Amino acid sequence: MGLADNLARVRERIARGAERASRAPAAVTVVAVTKGQPVATIRALWELGLRDFGENRVQEALTKVDALRQPLRWHLIGPLQVNKINKVLPWVHMIQSVDSLKLARALSQRAERLGVTLPVLLEVKTSSEASKHGFDPHAAEDAWGEVASLPCVEPRGLMTIAPFTREESELRRSFRTLRHLHDGLQSVQPAPSILSMGMSDDLEIAIEEGSNMVRVGRALVAP
Repeated sequence: MGLADNLARVRERIARGAERASRAPAAVTVVAVTKGQPVATIRALWELGLRDFGENRVQEALTKVDALRQPLRWHLIGPLQVNKINKVLPWVHMIQSVDSLKLARALSQRAERLGVTLPVLLEVKTSSEASKHGFDPHAAEDAWGEVASLPCVEPRGLMTIAPFTREESELRRSFRTLRHLHDGLQSVQPAPSILSMGMSDDLEIAIEEGSNMVRVGRALVAP
């Protein structure tokens, strides 16, 4: 299977999930996760029509940003250390992994110096796995208000990483936790518009539960 075939299969899966949820497939944004992939693969995915690309590690992303001239929308989806913010801000379109108020405040301060406003997602920890990062769901509503009050970051929505399991009930519980939080914030300003949840193994379930942004790596690039 080539990249075009892989992308077609991902699109079909998105369509199935959207149909079951009575939603339009076009409402779901695909972020191609290109960790460990060469520049040639990213360029080929661009030529197939993808525009949003996600990287986990700042240093790896920098080498790709420097090598590519296409106007890609780069998403940082992995943890970000405060001391690496200056390396990120010149090129990133959105940071999906804002997992603390400390990080949000530091991002706002650096963005203000550059005269820019940075779109961000708040990462919420919806499983008990120790490897997961993010705000506790019970603290996320207050965190949303605090981040929204910062001058140079713009909270656009919420992100979560589901537990590493094939148990559908656990996956749905994780995604529903985020969706319920998203729904509960609809009365505040700005209200979240993005629900970034779902990856290669569980994207249909995530879409059924309300996701409008999926982060897909292996399903796109596997041979």
